[in-house]
Amino acid sequence: MTTLVEVPRGLAGVVVTDTEIGDVRGEEGFYHYRQYSAVDLAQQCSFEDVWYLMFNGHLPSPEQRRAFKEQVTPLRRLSPQLAALLPSLANAKPLDGLRTALSFAAADRGMRPLLDTDEEERTSDVLFVCALVPTILTALYRLRAGDEPVAPRDDLSHAANYLYMLTGEEPSIEHTAAIEKYLISTIDHGFNNSTFTARVIASTGADVGACLVGAIGALSGPLHGGAPSRALAALEEIGTPDNIDGWVRSRVEGGERIMGFGHAVYRTDDPRSLMLRDVATSLGGDLVEFAKQVEHKVVDILAELKPGRKLYTNVEFYAGVVMEQCGVPRDMFTPTFSASRMVGWSANVLEQARDSKIIRPRARYTGPEAPQPVVVSD
Repeated sequence: MTTLVEVPRGLAGVVVTDTEIGDVRGEEGFYHYRQYSAVDLAQQCSFEDVWYLMFNGHLPSPEQRRAFKEQVTPLRRLSPQLAALLPSLANAKPLDGLRTALSFAAADRGMRPLLDTDEEERTSDVLFVCALVPTILTALYRLRAGDEPVAPRDDLSHAANYLYMLTGEEPSIEHTAAIEKYLISTIDHGFNNSTFTARVIASTGADVGACLVGAIGALSGPLHGGAPSRALAALEEIGTPDNIDGWVRSRVEGGERIMGFGHAVYRTDDPRSLMLRDVATSLGGDLVEFAKQVEHKVVDILAELKPGRKLYTNVEFYAGVVMEQCGVPRDMFTPTFSASRMVGWSANVLEQARDSKIIRPRARYTGPEAPQPVVVSD
C-alpha cells in the first residue's frame, strides 16, 4: 500500500524535482538562469544568447552565436499549410489562437513522442516552436485587426523582428533594446504553474507540441499569466496624481487587489520590476513619470494598511508601461510574455525528457464512504 504524504495545498514550497535551469530566491529578490543573474543577462546579452544558454548550459562563443542564428532564422517562417489555417483563427484572441495553431504546426511537422526521440530530435523540435511562435502570434494579431501578416526578416534580431512583424515598421534601436530586455527577463521564473504543466506532460513522453500547448493553457489563466494591461488600465483610471491616494485607499479598504503589486514568491522588490522601471525611465514620457508616482504612493499605503505584508510592484506593473511605450498593443501583452516564456518551457521539457519518471501524485478522497450497494430504480 502506498503511503500518503501530506503536503500544502497547491504544492506550495514542495520540491518535486532537481533542475539545472534556474531558480527564484524570493526572500533575496533574486532569480537566475543557469549560473547567471537573469537581470545581468537582460542588461548585457541578446535574446539569442540567453536562448542558447537555456538550451546548452553556457553562453555561446562568437562562432556558436553565428551558427545558432543561422539555425533558428529559417524556422521563423510559416509553412503554406499553417499560413492557410491562420485566417480561420483570426477571430480568437491571439493566445487562444496560438494553442490551435501550435497543435497544427506540431502535427504538420510530424513531431514524435519524447519517449521515442533522442536529444537531437527533441532540441530540433523545441527550436522550431520557439522560433515560430512570434510569427504565429503577430500574424494572428494582424489578421484579427484586418491587416495582412508581415513576414519575418532574416536580417533582424529576434526582438526587432517581433516588433517589426507586429507593427509592419522596423523598430527603433531604443524600442528594440527595451523589448529585448523585457523578453529576456521573462524567459523563465522557477517552477511556476505553466512550467510545471509542461513538465508533467513531458513526463508522460508526449511530443513537444503537446507539452507547450499545455503550458500555454496554464498561462492563459488570469491567476498565472496575469495581465500587464490591467495594471496599465489602473493607471488610466487613477488619471492624475491628485487621485492616487483616494483611489488606492478605497480599493485596499474594500479588499480589492491592486493590479501590478504583490507576488507569490517575492517578499522584497521583484527584480524584474526594478529592471523594467529602469528600462521605462530610459524611454521617458509622462506615463513613466506618473507610474513612478503611483508606485511610490501605493507601496506607502499598502505598508500602512497591510503592515508586515511586504507588497511591492511585480513584473506586470512596469512591463505594461514598457510595452505601451514601445507600441505593443495591449491585447498582445500576455501573448508577448508567452513568446519569451516558450524558451524557458522548452528548456524544462528537454530536462524532463532526460528523466522518464512519470509525475503521478495522489488526491485525498473526501466523498461518500465506498463501496456502497448499487440500487437501480425500476
